[in-house]
Amino acid sequence: MGNGTGTTRVTHPRNRGKGAALRDGIREATARDASVLVTIDADGQHPPEEIPRLLRPIAEGRADLVLGARKRDLSMPISRRLTNWLSATLASRIGGQRVSDAQTGFRAFTREVAERLQPAGDRYEYEANFLLDALRGGFRVVSVEVPTIYGARSHFRAWGDTWRMARAFARHAGRIVVGAT
Repeated sequence: MGNGTGTTRVTHPRNRGKGAALRDGIREATARDASVLVTIDADGQHPPEEIPRLLRPIAEGRADLVLGARKRDLSMPISRRLTNWLSATLASRIGGQRVSDAQTGFRAFTREVAERLQPAGDRYEYEANFLLDALRGGFRVVSVEVPTIYGARSHFRAWGDTWRMARAFARHAGRIVVGAT
């Protein structure tokens, strides 16, 4: 539905999960001929003013997908540091490219990436599948360090969403063991 500002808001009558929201938003953006798409979480963790930095590697022809990477320092909660490091390490191994932050919701990507990828999942695993499918598809993935503001309440469900994320990575167990070929 248009809101008079040149943007379109896509809504669901009930919460169907982050992955479902992203899938429908990406579908709408490509239907409206977007050449580059940006996703940003609604929790205020990333400043929207950083979007131009995220777009730069695509504009320069160096990337198909850009990840807004959070610093794994003391400002990041310890549990997030651990899972962030583990998922980035596994994604790097699976894709054969360095991934700094596999769990970031702050991303920019080309229309081709949006059209070619059809990741599974309706919750947080959608983003993991999106990244892993992009890596397996040979897309160029670049990370750009972005400032992060912690404190917002996450809707991540520790057990259920962690299990779904683990399954997303397990689909690529062979590459985790032997690396990308």
